[in-house]
Amino acid sequence: METFKQLALIGPTASGKTSLSIKIAQQMNAYILSLDSLSIYKEIDIVSAKPTPEERAGIIHYGMDYLYPDESFDVTTFIKLYHEVFEQCLQDRKNLVIVGGTSFYLKMLIEGISELPTISIKTKEKTHSYLQDLPNTYDWLYSQDNTYMSNIESNDPYRIEKALHIYLETGLTPTQYFKQYPPKPTVTETLPIYQIEIEREILRERIALRSNMMLNDGLIDEICMLEKKYTRAPNCMKSIGIKETLAYLDGVYDKKMLIEKITTNTARLAKRQTTFNNSQFENVIKGSVEKLEGLLLS
Repeated sequence: METFKQLALIGPTASGKTSLSIKIAQQMNAYILSLDSLSIYKEIDIVSAKPTPEERAGIIHYGMDYLYPDESFDVTTFIKLYHEVFEQCLQDRKNLVIVGGTSFYLKMLIEGISELPTISIKTKEKTHSYLQDLPNTYDWLYSQDNTYMSNIESNDPYRIEKALHIYLETGLTPTQYFKQYPPKPTVTETLPIYQIEIEREILRERIALRSNMMLNDGLIDEICMLEKKYTRAPNCMKSIGIKETLAYLDGVYDKKMLIEKITTNTARLAKRQTTFNNSQFENVIKGSVEKLEGLLLS
């Protein structure tokens, strides 16, 4: 292989990304890196619509079955994964197809994130004491850096903690810190982006069909197993498909309403994904699955 090639395939949930990405990977001699906030977990198979080993058609998929449901992750996990997969591709003389509905991670791969300082135990202890009084701490941070803090809700302990860590460790406000340490792009090679476009009514039908298939494939049993093993505490247990099934198990919905709720909430997610994709990426090649298949596989 003279040169390494890669491309990204994005689109709303249930638009046909998985099957198209596998066809592309077969033709391109490529591995697949999945950018999906649910498929990354082991044991979350049905509700994530993760392709089965048979459906993967012998193509190695990264970014799936990477963590257990009680392990947390953020965008840095995907950046670390990309570096690992990139090295593996070069070693194995493979190309790469990046695919997924969580396009925020793709945006961060392209734009990069700033490297955060190492936080000392002393700073962590100080931060912990500040977080005991969240409203006053937020107001104090706002007075120091209203530019940065105006994008953070006053009841968001995770992001307030991050701001505190930076300020208490470095003496720089977050705005000053990120100006001094700007983000570095992770993806430095050429990365064409292809976006699946699909009519809303057709997508809604596909989502409803997939919701029914999930139920028939054992969705309720999977969620029961996950709840028993991991409780409802992990973040992934609040995902679409899981939260509705837990409500069904609580007696809030019957099965018909369960399917309707999953379908409606997934359709709303698809709308948000499309809006994000349309606004966040430039020079994207857009078209139906058939059109993109023709372009990429001809």
